[in-house]
Amino acid sequence: MGIQPVSGINHEDPSVLGQPDEKLTGPLAQSLKKQEENQTSLTEMIREAKEKADAQREKFKLAKATPRYGDAPLEAYARLNRARTQAQVSSAAGYARRRIAQLESAQRSDPDHADQIKAAVTQLKKAVSRAGKKKLELNREQLARARQKRMARENKRREEQRIKQELRRSQSMRAIRESGYIRETDIANRQADQLTATKMELRLQAEQLGIAAQKSMDAAVQQYSSAAQTAEAVSSASAPQVDVQA
Repeated sequence: MGIQPVSGINHEDPSVLGQPDEKLTGPLAQSLKKQEENQTSLTEMIREAKEKADAQREKFKLAKATPRYGDAPLEAYARLNRARTQAQVSSAAGYARRRIAQLESAQRSDPDHADQIKAAVTQLKKAVSRAGKKKLELNREQLARARQKRMARENKRREEQRIKQELRRSQSMRAIRESGYIRETDIANRQADQLTATKMELRLQAEQLGIAAQKSMDAAVQQYSSAAQTAEAVSSASAPQVDVQA
């Protein structure tokens, strides 16, 4: 009984050594193409997330006009500045108190503009306090005018002129002080508006980064899975084949 020789590892034909292995290049080409598609898909997802964030930002800009909470203290100070009697001052203070109650209620229903509402409430409370001081000043001025008239009746010209000058100086100082209230309120409103806009911008950026990060993670998982499949395909294609004949 003859024993047939066992053939060893097949030697490749030297004539085909320079040619690429179709079994090897096929999976590699498919894997590279798939990775390129995944990379393109990731770029598109990031661009899409950015476009959505930009669209949302524009939506905020085109939304209904933001309530002008800062107008309340400006109006209160305008009424206070125009007040020439204690009754008018009391009316201005009453307006400020009503607006404080309204804004404190709005602060619970509109948390996005909490900083603007807080600034307006602070200025309104100051307006109420300053209204009380103005009532005292008007009362002193009323007493000073009464003394001035009495000095005029008694022909005390020097004392009359002194009281008159004090009245003018007091009224001038109050006018300067009350114009400063308006500037103070305007600055507070601008700071609150800027703070609110900054917080909204940061919130949009955080949402944009969150969307991009989630999509990047999904794309990374897909790339990892594709790379694993590629490695397995390459390993299977490049494994040596041994022919054993019994």
